[in-house]
Amino acid sequence: MHELVVTWGTSSPTDSGGEPDVRVTLLGTGDTTGTPTVGCDCDTCTAARDRGVERTRFSVHVANERTGESLLIDASPDFRYQFLREGVSLPDAMVISHIHFDHLDGLGNVFRILDDVPVYAADETDPETGQSVAETVADDYYYLDAITPEPRTPFEPFETCGFEVTLVPVDHPPLVCYGVVVEEPETGAKLTFSGDTSYDVPDRSRAVMADPDLFLADAIVPASLCEHHPLGGRHEGPDGTPRTFGTKHMTREGALALAEDIGAAKTRLVHLAHFYPAEEAFEDPLAVDGEVYDL
Repeated sequence: MHELVVTWGTSSPTDSGGEPDVRVTLLGTGDTTGTPTVGCDCDTCTAARDRGVERTRFSVHVANERTGESLLIDASPDFRYQFLREGVSLPDAMVISHIHFDHLDGLGNVFRILDDVPVYAADETDPETGQSVAETVADDYYYLDAITPEPRTPFEPFETCGFEVTLVPVDHPPLVCYGVVVEEPETGAKLTFSGDTSYDVPDRSRAVMADPDLFLADAIVPASLCEHHPLGGRHEGPDGTPRTFGTKHMTREGALALAEDIGAAKTRLVHLAHFYPAEEAFEDPLAVDGEVYDL
């Protein structure tokens, strides 16, 4: 494991004693509606406004300080705002984990901003759509000359931005979805993103995801809220606590169990809904936008 240094925002100092090899900026840590949610005055959204924090739709910026390049994991609909707010560099490449709008539709923001950026996505056909994620990217954004869809086979590492990147299948019915593993080959620094997933991540994927310096884990709500889901919870732990909310996303408890399963050195919970009770919504290890991690 590498020393992980936490800073706050792009202007915060680092005490690592030198430049980081990999700088991870959490651009968006929220679910589909974000926090605060538009038109919502629940206690959690109110607390977020009072604290001056937010969770926009999911996206992560990964800068390789050795090569001077950066990789974007998922293209949030809040792309423009996130990049202006955090002041990070525009991406040299992107990875799309799945085709839900809150992870994909930010691609439209590249118009007249980027000239030519590869967009990596899985090449497996989704039985639900009849297309792979890469094919959906190509069809939905056929009009954007600035992006080049790059199909990649899950479990087969590929190189971009000086990183070795691997897509790993997870469990997000009814659509296929992938976790993303990013490694810096010169130093071995490793970031793992769970993807939108239930706790039922395949063993082969877990093996590739294992032992990250930083783990970003989907954790949409606490397990206590499973009683309010029409399908309840599932994948209960030894104490009966649900690790999956419904069928699509991990609970907080499930995400932390997965983090332990894969031996994560540091875990931040992301893709968070505003349904977290206000007294729990901003406690560690729940992330908010703007956090920066140096690996």
